[in-house]
Amino acid sequence: MSTTRPYSPGDRGPESEAAVADAPADRVSGVPAARQVRRLSLNGASGIVPLARDYTRQALHAWGWLPADGADRRAAAEDVLLVVSELVTNACLHAEGPDELWLSCDGKVLRIEVSDRGAGQPAPRTPHRAGRPGGHGMFIVQRLCLDWGVVRTPGVTGKTVWAELGAPA
Repeated sequence: MSTTRPYSPGDRGPESEAAVADAPADRVSGVPAARQVRRLSLNGASGIVPLARDYTRQALHAWGWLPADGADRRAAAEDVLLVVSELVTNACLHAEGPDELWLSCDGKVLRIEVSDRGAGQPAPRTPHRAGRPGGHGMFIVQRLCLDWGVVRTPGVTGKTVWAELGAPA
């Protein structure tokens, strides 16, 4: 886990609203032509977790991750959907609900960001006990992702929890 640095090495940080685009992926190689970004406002929406999953599934289709043509690609897409579910659910349960979901992909790494108004600090429950009900969300995120962390803006209520997963080969 990387809660001390808001972005992974070499990352330029969050995309500006003007940069939100959806460039098509090269169908032969699956490599996107450029960094692709999608944003979904969740503020005041109902059925937030299924809405976020459906939105993410649509992005994965647009970016060439789905339909998956092999077990590894299918597993990578399922991991993305699971991480989105966990981050959005955590915002619902512990942070007064999510405000926005950002998805970005540069062909090598898919980044998920969920912003909320909560003051808490997400962390995997330690020690992790598989038989114990609840508390597995951030443990799952930690296990599936290359890295994850929390970004806070000074003077602004809330935070953005981000997670990065590797694109399928």
